[in-house]
Amino acid sequence: MRPVIVIRPEPGNAATVAAARELGLEAHAFPLFDMAPAPWTAPDPAPYRALLAGSANVFRLGGEGLARLTGLPVHAVGPVTAEAAGAAGFRVERIGEGGLQPMVSALPPGRYLRLAGEKRVPLAMPDGVEVDDIMVYAAAGLPMPPALAELLLKPALVLLHSGEAAAHFAAESARLGVERAGVSLACLASRIGLMAGEGWQHIEIAQTRSDQAVLALAVQMCDKVSPEGH
Repeated sequence: MRPVIVIRPEPGNAATVAAARELGLEAHAFPLFDMAPAPWTAPDPAPYRALLAGSANVFRLGGEGLARLTGLPVHAVGPVTAEAAGAAGFRVERIGEGGLQPMVSALPPGRYLRLAGEKRVPLAMPDGVEVDDIMVYAAAGLPMPPALAELLLKPALVLLHSGEAAAHFAAESARLGVERAGVSLACLASRIGLMAGEGWQHIEIAQTRSDQAVLALAVQMCDKVSPEGH
């Protein structure tokens, strides 16, 4: 079986690797990002109808400023983000599916506050909806370690959970001369596959935007793609 590489940051990396191994995959942990809080000041919550959160890192890394905003209901992009919001003392009003954009498109008119990382997906706002963005954390890309570059000398499958991860992995692969034709990508969303670029052995997209769906896709890809790439 070809190795399955998980490059997402912690703590998600360890959780994905553990779940992958339970499915019988040969999973390897290589976090290529270091997540860190960013300095920010919490605004007056009074003008806002709700808080938008596209990542659990908002609540894991948001720090003391979050306490001022716990009166705002949270619209969370998915169940993991919702769980982190609840653990931070927020009331979750809605849990989305399929990314932040579908959730935003269905928002009632009003002003919303979006806490996010340094790099975030641009959103198209429906009529009557206004969103203010505040950066509360940042992700620093890490160099690809030699052990990962060595694994990629043979056919491998890489799990990609974000567009930033896809772009960084592609850039590091190019820097180290990784042969793309032997590497397949299992992506959380179509945008992620696009940001990875071309030339990979296979790029496939999970049916839903969840870690479970990416892992299910990984099982399918490992079953149907031989180590020789046929």
